Amino acid sequence: MAEENVRPPSGEVRANWIRLRTLIVLRWFAIAGQLTAITVAQHWFGLQLDLGLCYLVVGASVISNLVAIFVFPENKRLTEVENMLIVMFDLLQLSLLLFLTGGLSNPFALLMLGPVTVSAAVLTMRSTVLLGSVAIMAVTVLSQFHLPLRTEQGFILEIPDIFVFGNWIALIIAIVFISAYSVRVTSEIHSMSDALSATQMALAREQKLTDLGGVVAAAAHELGTPLATIKLASGELYEELEDRPDLREDAALIRQQADRCRDILRDMGRAGKDDLHLRQAPLMAVLEEAAEPHTGRGKRVHFRAMSPEAEQPAILRKPEIIHGLRNLIQNAVDFAHSEVWIEADWSDTRISLRIIDNGPGFPADLIGRIGDPFVRKRRGSPGGRMRPGYEGMGLGLFIAKTLLERSGAELGFANGRDPASSSARRADSFGAIIEVIWQRRHLDAVTGDSPAPTGVNQPISV
Repeated sequence: MAEENVRPPSGEVRANWIRLRTLIVLRWFAIAGQLTAITVAQHWFGLQLDLGLCYLVVGASVISNLVAIFVFPENKRLTEVENMLIVMFDLLQLSLLLFLTGGLSNPFALLMLGPVTVSAAVLTMRSTVLLGSVAIMAVTVLSQFHLPLRTEQGFILEIPDIFVFGNWIALIIAIVFISAYSVRVTSEIHSMSDALSATQMALAREQKLTDLGGVVAAAAHELGTPLATIKLASGELYEELEDRPDLREDAALIRQQADRCRDILRDMGRAGKDDLHLRQAPLMAVLEEAAEPHTGRGKRVHFRAMSPEAEQPAILRKPEIIHGLRNLIQNAVDFAHSEVWIEADWSDTRISLRIIDNGPGFPADLIGRIGDPFVRKRRGSPGGRMRPGYEGMGLGLFIAKTLLERSGAELGFANGRDPASSSARRADSFGAIIEVIWQRRHLDAVTGDSPAPTGVNQPISV
């Protein structure tokens, strides 16, 4: 299906979403903080700093900001490499400033985590590993080499070596842990956002097709009478113009084109789904409609009503229900060896479906994560060999799960044989089982919470 070809934007693509102006504003805050810290340390606490070198290092950031403001347009989006170089510059600038102000004895050494965290949130794994490695090397150098902090009386302010060592270890652990944590959480957020966007696009497409079909059905209905009148009038003219062959030929052409318009509208009208009378349909009819695109793909699809003695419910023909069921049925047809069973059961309180295939089933190591977007198969997983066509994405099942849950359904995924199947085909029932359950009030088009409208279709107003 189309959803299976969707790929989440890479980190390099997301890095292009960052505006240069955003980083410039953040850097101005950092520059203001650095100048404030230097000034307070010098005049409030009386520390003897090499102000010339300190201001030179801070001035480098000021100059780079001014160059970026005047050289590049205000709405410039940074590439992956440009983002990485800017964050690298900030990391090295901060390291040099710490070198001039006591190294790891300076409590502001904790700010070394900032550039690495930013990289983990917006850049690729490669850039994050590079920046993290540079940060670890910088922290290691600062633990051994730095200019000491001196008071006005010339005393050197340094913490004991064991505390320097502790700060060094803590910073390295924090760099590694926070980077890994940020990368993991950001990846999860982006994957979910991408999958939800794909779901919205799928639903919007299905809704547009439904709306378009409704317009076509209404047009076919409303134009039927005038076309019949044109055909009748042209037929009468044809009969009366026996002595005028040239005009009789024109009348025959009019009748022929009227028939053609009728046939075109009839064929297009079959796709109309927004007619008041078609906003609901029997449960089995909806299932057959959802499965229709996949019934001619070389696999036998069986439909079975588990409660044939009970009156079949009429359910709402919502686009999300049809599209979600279609995705589930496609998944079953894709991986079935030869047969797929779609079984429906209903009672006064609930409606349930079971989609069963005789394929290899879901990979055992992924069955607990089915329905998550962009699920990746583990290396060496047998599921990777059994289902190579899906490349471990899982987006189609996520879209189906999301759309059906929006309609009030609960989904379950399992492997094994169907205990409710007849003994005649039980031996062939191994494979994946997908169960979809609704409370009947969520789906019933007559007695449910949102019954389908009834009445006469409104004519098209010109």
